[in-house]
Amino acid sequence: MQVHIQAAAVREVDGLIDDLGGDARRLLAEFGVLPENLNSDNALIPASTAVRILRTAAKLLNCPDFGLRLAARQDMSMLGPVALAMSNSETVGEAMECAGRFLFVHNRTVRLSREPDPERHAGVSAVVYRLRHPDIPHEPQAVDAGLGVMHRNLIAMSGGYKLLGVYLPHPPLAKKSVYTDFFGAPVRFNCDDALLRIPAKVFDQSLAAPVNPELRRMVVEYMEQNYADPRQELATTVRSAVGRALGNIPVRIEVLADLFYMHPRTLQRRLAAEGTSFEAIVDDARKNTAYRLLTQTGMPLAQVASLVELAGSPSLTRAVRRWFGRTPTEVRRAAKGGQERRSESFPS
Repeated sequence: MQVHIQAAAVREVDGLIDDLGGDARRLLAEFGVLPENLNSDNALIPASTAVRILRTAAKLLNCPDFGLRLAARQDMSMLGPVALAMSNSETVGEAMECAGRFLFVHNRTVRLSREPDPERHAGVSAVVYRLRHPDIPHEPQAVDAGLGVMHRNLIAMSGGYKLLGVYLPHPPLAKKSVYTDFFGAPVRFNCDDALLRIPAKVFDQSLAAPVNPELRRMVVEYMEQNYADPRQELATTVRSAVGRALGNIPVRIEVLADLFYMHPRTLQRRLAAEGTSFEAIVDDARKNTAYRLLTQTGMPLAQVASLVELAGSPSLTRAVRRWFGRTPTEVRRAAKGGQERRSESFPS
């Protein structure tokens, strides 16, 4: 399935290609893209096309730091409504939370999150940038560009900050000094993630420019009402489908994948991109259904096990112990005791 993103994700790439001696219009035409598309806030291009443009331009122009050079020419405006909400946030932390929540409006293949420092230093946080769509191959030029523009946006929002370090998940594409000169901080390569190590206090800073909280509220409401994260929507839909299927039809990934017109491996990859799995969703559905049947009915344990697709009472007992730290009988007894106490407290 073709995944589209905002063409603005590669805004300024035409000017960079021309400045490096290439023919931007001709190169972009090979991918079915017009330079004017890049300046539109509405034009879309396949995510794979954006990646191929960066890779091809870097190779044809013999410019291994192409991604970093592109980042140096871009700014927050490329993010459209997400930029408007970010630039009117009260603090840098609030702006980054907004980016993490709504970046899919601009580019659904990217995820941004604030996480603990990988080096475990007190007072340090990591801003992690992940290209997380299973259908889009990893492209180092795209990672360099994305992390580079995120660094520049943090500078703009904070008025300048001390970057402590940079992690990249690939070998250096150019001389290491090119990276340290761009970021102004030590850079480590071949890491698990692409991230910036930042003093945690930066997130508490007010934005450098004046903000309009009411405008931010309006933009956030607009994005909430008009955009839905497609990957989150898929997981929610799968959870609903599993809940309906449990006890009625076999809950197997092959069966559920057919409902979504996907190959089972595709469904599993997309759930993994959201940080979950088909097995985790099924386990959660079994847990919730078992608890409801144990606490709200007097159904025999063997029947409860059958309805949650477990092989008899022993399997149910093992699962309930794992979920609740008690046996099914103890869960049922505790719920009954609570109901009796409520009845005594609130007599009819």
